[in-house]
Amino acid sequence: MITVQNIHKSYGSKAVLSDVSVEFPAQQITSLIGPNGAGKSTLLMMIARLLEPNTGEILLNKQNVADIPTAEYAKLVATLRQSPGFNLRLTVEELVAFGRFPYSHGVLTKFDQQMVNEAIDFLSLDALRHSYIDELSGGQRQMAFLAMTIAQQTDVLLLDEPLNNLDMKHAVQIMRALRRLCDEHGRTVILVIHDINFAANYSDHIVALKNGQLCFSGPTQQVVTETRLSELYELEFEITHSERGCMCNYFNSSGA
Repeated sequence: MITVQNIHKSYGSKAVLSDVSVEFPAQQITSLIGPNGAGKSTLLMMIARLLEPNTGEILLNKQNVADIPTAEYAKLVATLRQSPGFNLRLTVEELVAFGRFPYSHGVLTKFDQQMVNEAIDFLSLDALRHSYIDELSGGQRQMAFLAMTIAQQTDVLLLDEPLNNLDMKHAVQIMRALRRLCDEHGRTVILVIHDINFAANYSDHIVALKNGQLCFSGPTQQVVTETRLSELYELEFEITHSERGCMCNYFNSSGA
């Protein structure tokens, strides 16, 4: 369980997050949603300890994350940032092996190699194992970075817009993989996502931010309503349900 308590973050006179308090349940997928500039990525990066709040605290299993040593935190929480940069010519296998650095510090053991192999197998990347990252498509590259995060073997995964610029097939592959991580491996996944339909159909829990404040949060089926989404995005929504899930339709909206 991750608990955010009275978090405030500002840059100069501009408040990015204002008195945000919310809980992220364990072993579930939580989607952070909301319009641009809502503070979603800022909140995620503070949970990752890559940004510090001005005030407030973040607890992991009731312990203040600021009190957890960095080396230990890397074994508890893995973070995949938006558009991760890389300058080295690495194969997929070499990239995924970086996920074991908190344990191996660059010298892989047999167990580390096993974890690398399992992460590659989990995402069906074996055919690309020896391919170079800079020669892959955007979707394949994102899957490789996700495999690196999985290989870190943490209870919590933080993903900042993992579907950004992906086609539908790769986006579905990633969301299905995240669903399996929760259902089969008991991982906790928190991701920033802009596609409300992916959030509504794959998430257990939703946290919605707007203008740096918590707009609403709760189980997906309870909070994903036409009224709440219309208020959040200032668009008219029509939600329809079928055996395959729900469709949040905002096309041809005249605005809420």
